Amino acid sequence: METNQSGKWFQFHIPNKWNNFTIENILKEEWKVPKKLLHEIRMDKGVRINGDYINWNIPLKTNDIFEIAIFQDEDYGVIPQNLSIEVLYEDDHLIIVNKPAGIDTHPNVDGQKDTLANGVAYYFQEKKEYHRVRHIHRLDRDTSGAILFAKHALSHAILDRLLHERKIKRTYYALVQGIIRPSSFVIDDPIGRDRHHPTKRRVSKSGQTAITRATVLKIFPKEKFTLIECSLDTGRTHQIRVHLSSIGHPLVGDTLYGGKPIFKRQALHARKLSFVHPFLGQKVECIAPFNDPYSIFEKFQL
Repeated sequence: METNQSGKWFQFHIPNKWNNFTIENILKEEWKVPKKLLHEIRMDKGVRINGDYINWNIPLKTNDIFEIAIFQDEDYGVIPQNLSIEVLYEDDHLIIVNKPAGIDTHPNVDGQKDTLANGVAYYFQEKKEYHRVRHIHRLDRDTSGAILFAKHALSHAILDRLLHERKIKRTYYALVQGIIRPSSFVIDDPIGRDRHHPTKRRVSKSGQTAITRATVLKIFPKEKFTLIECSLDTGRTHQIRVHLSSIGHPLVGDTLYGGKPIFKRQALHARKLSFVHPFLGQKVECIAPFNDPYSIFEKFQL
């Protein structure tokens, strides 16, 4: 879909598939805009058709120009800080960044610095863009790889829903201890808090549903390691780490869950993000290069 930005307005021509749709149809049924944001758009007169404000229930025609005011200058919400972030993909609506290990995704307390969000804010500042830094998902401090951020409130709402509906696919590389023989397997065990440790999780019958799908990529007999690719049907805290530890194959370096301290961190990397762009309609697929200074995966990869 051909789109354009003009000041605060995001513009596109109504495609054939939306002929006779109304503004109400597009916002409520196609984009499934949350009620609160929908109300704000309505109150702010945030939609125009062919330059005019019209009733939201009037049928639209193919090639009508749909405009919605989504580009607003905002406070970053975090302190900008030059962390030389690696951008994997970017457009007017979202940005995907390759997170290094050893930093948090976002501040956990007001004023915290040295997080990926601080680096994203600085990147926006250097481009003279003023977006609140909105992460769609997160990675553990010592996990590296691709993280998705939204650039405006509507993008945030839609991407958040797509993640919940499992339409944003996240693929991880994990190096685990031991030899795994099945070429693929599924771990479907609920995960809950560990009552004896403030940050640890464990497999628990009373926990939340958690499903991890895994494929063996390569076996390293000498070291007794297995490189696997994991995808998540759910996004529980420490999910991959807990699930693999529960079957006797903790991540190499993951001392919290029984891994040997061979590396400085757990050997887990968010390798790929893929989804259909909510506004452009095209598939976005990003591969995150390994970015450790000591390259955990340099030797143990395909």
